[in-house]
Amino acid sequence: MNSSSSNSSQSALFQPLELGGLTLPNRIVMAPLTRARAGVERMANEMMAEYYTQRASAGLLISEATVVSEQGIGWPQSPGISTDEMAESWKVVVDSVHQAGGRIFLQLWHTGRASHSDFHNGELPVAPSAIAIEGDGVHTPSGKKPYEVPRALETSELPGIVEDYRQAAKRAKAAGFDGVEIHSANGYLLDEFLQSKSNQRDDQYGGSIENRYRLLGEVVDAVTSVWSNDRVGVRLAPNGSFNDMGSPEYVEQFTYVARQLDAHGLAYLHVMDGTGFGFHELGPAMTLADFRKVFSGTLMGNVGYTRESAEEAIVDGSADLIAFGRPFISNPDLVERFANGWPLAETADMSVWYSHDAHGYTDFPTYEAASSEDTVEEPEACNAE
Repeated sequence: MNSSSSNSSQSALFQPLELGGLTLPNRIVMAPLTRARAGVERMANEMMAEYYTQRASAGLLISEATVVSEQGIGWPQSPGISTDEMAESWKVVVDSVHQAGGRIFLQLWHTGRASHSDFHNGELPVAPSAIAIEGDGVHTPSGKKPYEVPRALETSELPGIVEDYRQAAKRAKAAGFDGVEIHSANGYLLDEFLQSKSNQRDDQYGGSIENRYRLLGEVVDAVTSVWSNDRVGVRLAPNGSFNDMGSPEYVEQFTYVARQLDAHGLAYLHVMDGTGFGFHELGPAMTLADFRKVFSGTLMGNVGYTRESAEEAIVDGSADLIAFGRPFISNPDLVERFANGWPLAETADMSVWYSHDAHGYTDFPTYEAASSEDTVEEPEACNAE
């Protein structure tokens, strides 16, 4: 065994983990990354299958955010899981990842107010309350446009949204995914309900910490009626300001949420504890240690981690898994680079993140491939006559 392999075998980051009957070979997770390659039909495709398969050495892949309904759409060319045809399209991705020895969860998404009427035939996006995002605009099929004041959902509509999540979970199971993650972060619908900044309702879904959790709790109940609890994860962003989030009682709110979720025996709780994705600065950032006090299950950290800080978080018990996002874009072999101490590729320019084609998506070389391309053979010496 070479020294790099020996080092990785001793690393906490490379110890296996049992997760809902799955054996993850390492603690490195590919975070959900919106990449906008599903076309206007919002169907998974061969290009997406290649992209995920290139990264299948991760302990777990979490898919890009995938909308549970047409109402949930809010990003150009992001995939969906709201029809049987969409579920069928995902099989090419799941089967390819499995053939490569990988494991993949589907992230379930409703964008809520972070959408635009251009996605909905002129109908306003929906939200807990009629409060617009303050920001520089939303990406629509016809370019960037100002945020709109969303339509506040009627109480009577919420059971239908919960059912959309349940049906999406069923379709994800039919497509062959290994589990699902409920996206309740980054200012999308479920996060909007959690936070007082965006939820100023006076019914049973607003007005208190307990009531603001209610919709997420109902979605978790619905999804775990389809999947075993230990195949369902939830993602939270207690420190985030993305999509104009951040509420004064964030510590109390997210502590309560984690305590409630702990009772479900979930696959994991995915916490965006880093502040590099935007920080509301309303007080100290919540840490994984804060969540460890109230959540006894598998805990996943995310945002801004390096190989070294990820190792440290697992060694000191703060985390069981660490999700990496942007590093996986330009490093399809991120796991191998970490294992061997190889340098990472340059960070991919944002212009290719959502470019709708293979450029900046499936064309990043592995370290070994790039190294072989850079090797130039010395010309043979010419024998003097």
